[in-house]
Amino acid sequence: MPDAASRLTTLLEQLLETPLPVRVRAWDGSEAGPPGTPTLVVRNRRALRRLLFKPGELGLARAWVAGDLTVEGDLYTALALMSGLIWERGEDARGLGALLRDPAARAAVRGLMKLAGPPLPPAPPPEEVRRPGHLHTRRTDRRAISHHYDVGNDFYGLVLGPSMVYSCAYWPAPEPDATLEQAQHDKLELISRKLALKPGQRLLDVGCGWGSMAIHAAREHGVSVVGVTLSQEQAVYARKRVADEGLTDKVEIRVQDYRDVTDGPYDAISSIGMAEHVGAARYLEYASDLHALLKPGGRLLNHQIGRRPQRDESAYHVDEFIDAYVFPDGELAPVGTTVTQLERAGFEVRDVESIREHYALTLRRWVANLEADWDRAVRLTSPGRARVWRLYMAASALAFERNRIGVNQVLAVKTPESGASGMPLRARTWGAPDA
Repeated sequence: MPDAASRLTTLLEQLLETPLPVRVRAWDGSEAGPPGTPTLVVRNRRALRRLLFKPGELGLARAWVAGDLTVEGDLYTALALMSGLIWERGEDARGLGALLRDPAARAAVRGLMKLAGPPLPPAPPPEEVRRPGHLHTRRTDRRAISHHYDVGNDFYGLVLGPSMVYSCAYWPAPEPDATLEQAQHDKLELISRKLALKPGQRLLDVGCGWGSMAIHAAREHGVSVVGVTLSQEQAVYARKRVADEGLTDKVEIRVQDYRDVTDGPYDAISSIGMAEHVGAARYLEYASDLHALLKPGGRLLNHQIGRRPQRDESAYHVDEFIDAYVFPDGELAPVGTTVTQLERAGFEVRDVESIREHYALTLRRWVANLEADWDRAVRLTSPGRARVWRLYMAASALAFERNRIGVNQVLAVKTPESGASGMPLRARTWGAPDA
């Protein structure tokens, strides 16, 4: 009888109608597939049952998070080789119904079921989120934020480094000698300059995280800052950092929904990596609320991940792995949609800057931090959670590199009726004397 790896490879290639681009090692120690490539290690038959009962990305994710499936060799190379099978098959890929109408495909599925053993669906890993849908109420948003951010400040410190900034850094060219901390400082400074922050102004930092933007703006530009977050753990950490910096008279950190902020007007608002949590149905409300909180002439800097537009936007669906394990209820929109919604809310959009490649560099640094201190990361969270983060960050780095997703800084102004926007004639001369 053929060994398990050969049987598995043959059946998968029959089902997928293409050769597997990576080597496979099965639970019996056998191997098959192209040499010199990363190895997909199928540690037990349970991995197959996960794939059979939940075909596609979610089944693979469950097997990975549970430790039933892993990769030996370079993870980025493995993901790049397998992306055509998992994420990039496109509209030409056969749906499950059409697939199972093919006698050869049905035979392959029967062979996989026999190889997988007793047909009992394994329970999802405990790290998986179960939620009622994309409601984006205050209650569901708090739960989603808690799932992602209340993992433990020590864990985030390990991954993010001393800057504690969980958004795309801004890298110089050439990049290799730059530190992550300097690149994050440069990003916060870029945002401060785009907002034209000056001593005595008030800044609202929506989704303030661990307080890095609030501290930077107060310390470097002399503004008073209110930072709001839905994460209790973030708020505790941020308040301690503010106290340690001697900035308690300048910075207030609140556990508060942005929809409940009523103490405007503010001179400027920063929203850095937060708007992905808002949801398409609530985005105009988000933009309108921020517009109402600004003084006439006030500026908004909206730093947000975006996706490529689809020919049929109604067919857009949230990535199953990200939704179940990383950002519950997170939704991405094309940058054009974001600009349109901001304009509908009354803003004048003055600058859009794509820094997509910068996020790929940032994610690779975060992955390196995680892998360099893997045992401690597991102790701080759980093996499953650490595996979630390694896969999500590595796959995201490739997605940014391949232009599947991007990140954009949109600068918008609450321009008064007079039309005096307060913007410099040359918008990209951020920080110039006449800016």
